[in-house]
Amino acid sequence: MQPQPLNYTNAAILAPMVRIGTLPVRLMALEYGADLVYTPEVVDKGIVGCERVVNEDNGTIDYLSKGVSIFRTHPSEKSKLVFQIGSANADLALQAALTVAQDVSTIDLNCGCPKRFSIHGGMGAALMEEPEKLCGILKNLVDNCGLPVTCKIRIFPDRERTLKLVKMIEATGIKALAVHCRYRDERPREPGHWDRFKEIVDAVSIPVIANGDIKEYADMARIRELSGCAGVMIARGAEANVSIFRKEGRLPFMDIVRQYMRRCLETRNHHSNTKYCVMQMFVDNTKSPYYKPLCEAKSFRAICKVFEMEDELDSWIKNQEEHGWPTDLDSAPRKAAEAKEKEAKAAANGKAKNDNVADVKMAEVVAESTLGKRKQDDLKEEEAAVAASVSMEEVVEGTPAAKKHAAGDGASSQPTPADTPQPDVETEVETISTTSTPLA
Repeated sequence: MQPQPLNYTNAAILAPMVRIGTLPVRLMALEYGADLVYTPEVVDKGIVGCERVVNEDNGTIDYLSKGVSIFRTHPSEKSKLVFQIGSANADLALQAALTVAQDVSTIDLNCGCPKRFSIHGGMGAALMEEPEKLCGILKNLVDNCGLPVTCKIRIFPDRERTLKLVKMIEATGIKALAVHCRYRDERPREPGHWDRFKEIVDAVSIPVIANGDIKEYADMARIRELSGCAGVMIARGAEANVSIFRKEGRLPFMDIVRQYMRRCLETRNHHSNTKYCVMQMFVDNTKSPYYKPLCEAKSFRAICKVFEMEDELDSWIKNQEEHGWPTDLDSAPRKAAEAKEKEAKAAANGKAKNDNVADVKMAEVVAESTLGKRKQDDLKEEEAAVAASVSMEEVVEGTPAAKKHAAGDGASSQPTPADTPQPDVETEVETISTTSTPLA
C-alpha cells in the first residue's frame, strides 16, 4: 500500500535550493516552523548505485559515491522530507527514487530549474518543452516507486499552454503541483507573476503550491488569499534567514548564523558547503565586518574563528575523539580519491615506460653483440681467405703473383676488411627489436 500523501493545506514549505537546502538548513527550517522541506535537486545518475551508511556519531544517513556524500538526511525529518530528482530519463528517475525510498516521504521531479547545468541535460525547465517525456517520467514514478509523487514547474508566457501542461501533469496521478511564478528565462530580480496562480488552481483538482517572491511570513497569507493555493514554498527568504518560518517573526541575524554553524557541527557538514551557505546569508550585508574574513576562510576552523566559535569547535572535536568518531570537516574525499587514482596511474605509466626503455636497451645490447660477433667472423674468414691465397701463390712458383708477393706487395684478389661492406647498425637494431616480443 502506498503511503498517504503529505498534507499541503496551509503548509509552509522550504523550497528545493541547490547547495543551500542541505541537512543543516532543512533541520533548522523544521525547527522554526516549516511543515515540509525539499532536498536540493539530486541528479538521477548521481544517486543511483550509492551506498547507504548510517553514521554512529549523529544518527545521520549518508548516500555515498566513492566515499563522498551525495545525500545526507536524518530520521527526524523523514515524515516531512521531499526528495527532488533531476532527470530526463524515466528508468533512471525510478532507480533514483527507489534508491532513497526508505528515507524520504515523497519524490518530486524537477521540471522548473532554468540553470544551464540542468537544462543542458534535458532536465529541469527543459522538460516543459517535451510534455510527453515529462509525463512519461512522472507516470513511471507514480506507478512504480511506491511513494507519493509531485513535480515543480514554471509557467509559460502563453496562459493556454500553461493550463494544458498542468492538466497533462495532473493526469499522471501526482499528488501535488508546485508552481514557480516566473517564465523559464526570468530571474529573481524580475517580479513574479502572482496573478497567474489562481487560473492554475482553478484548472486542477490536486493541491497547488505557490512559489516565488515570498519574502516575509505575512506574504504566505497574502498569496493564499489571492490564489487559493494549498501551500506556499519559500526559497530566497529562507536562504537569507531560515527563521522566516517563525510565526513570531525572524530571529536576530547573527543568532541564526551561529545556530547554523552549530547545526553544521552536529551533522558534520563539510566546510565548503558551510561557507557557501553562510556567505549567501550575507549576500545583502557585504559591508559587515564579518564578510571579508569569511571570504578568506579556507577551513571550518577559520569560519568558526570569524564568528568567535573556536571553543565550541574544540569541545566538539574533543567529544568526537573520546568516542572514536570522525572529526574531519575539511577534507574533500572525492579530490583525495582522484589524487590517489592519478598517482597510481602515473606510477603504472612510469613502470611501463621504464620497462619499455629497458627492453629497447636490451635490444641494443643484443644487436651490438650480434654485430660484434659478425665482425669477428668476417675478419676470421678474410684472414683465412688471404692465407689460402698466399699459400696457393707460393705453390705456383714463378708466377707473376708469386714474384709480386715475394717482392713485398700486399695486394690480394680478396677484399680487405676495410673494403668489406658493413651491416647498418641502426637497421640491425630495428630488425632485432621488431622481431622480438612486442613491448607492453
